[in-house]
Amino acid sequence: MVDQLVPRIHRIALMLIAVAFILAPSGAFAFTFSTIDVPGALQTLAQGINSRGQIVGVYVDASTVTTHGFLLDKGTFATIDASGAIATEANGINAQGQIVGDSIDASGTEHGFLLDKGVVATIDVPGSTFTRATGINTRGQIVGDYADASGALHGFLMDKGAFAPIDAPGSTGTAANGINARGQIVGSYIDASSTLHGFLLEKGAFATIDFPGATATGPEAINAQGQIVGAYTDASFTFHGFLLNKDSFTTLDPPGATFTALAGINAEGQMVGVFNDSAFTTHGFLVQ
Repeated sequence: MVDQLVPRIHRIALMLIAVAFILAPSGAFAFTFSTIDVPGALQTLAQGINSRGQIVGVYVDASTVTTHGFLLDKGTFATIDASGAIATEANGINAQGQIVGDSIDASGTEHGFLLDKGVVATIDVPGSTFTRATGINTRGQIVGDYADASGALHGFLMDKGAFAPIDAPGSTGTAANGINARGQIVGSYIDASSTLHGFLLEKGAFATIDFPGATATGPEAINAQGQIVGAYTDASFTFHGFLLNKDSFTTLDPPGATFTALAGINAEGQMVGVFNDSAFTTHGFLVQ
């Protein structure tokens, strides 16, 4: 059902809303926004895009109120459902068309998955109580997050079947969200004072990402050029998308949006995300 699976953008939203935010000014740029709606869906969220323009995400079926993943390729939607799952979401796609996501089985346990040429492989970090796969690069490296037996949240990198935990220094919880072809990883962490920060992990070194003047930041994806997209909230708890390009932040909101979060960016700079309109209906969108 809808409440059995929380799309990764909404998970970041829950993390962000737990702390105060100050809106920072940004420059004005010309962008074109296109709405993405799965036909007949109650809600649509676009969560990843590759260099071929293929888009993945999640939608809520109006007839069964069930959460499904989707692939949008050249204007055609295809549903993605993990075998035996009661809810599925697709989070990321690489240039080869490999898709990562997560699903919930009949017992209520959440698992990550890799969909490659029609074959679904389950991804579970050993000893975890749940696993989510959120990003994949052209080398097939996968990032995501998991909870250990104590309930603590950790990020992870999966490379050639081997898992490595990702924990930002001093964090009480870490989530890895995106990885590019160079192996750069972005995500979020909560520090000891319950403040949410973004991070960039490169060659073992963490760099903090904070939207200027803000008290929390949620990066979601990074492309081959190092451009980063994500979400932040202003002082009234309104969510906005952002693009970080060469240390310069830009706010990106579709016209009339009451909630925005960016979730994916490809090598060409095309971005995808989710927004709510004035009627609080959730749509996916493409911006370029």
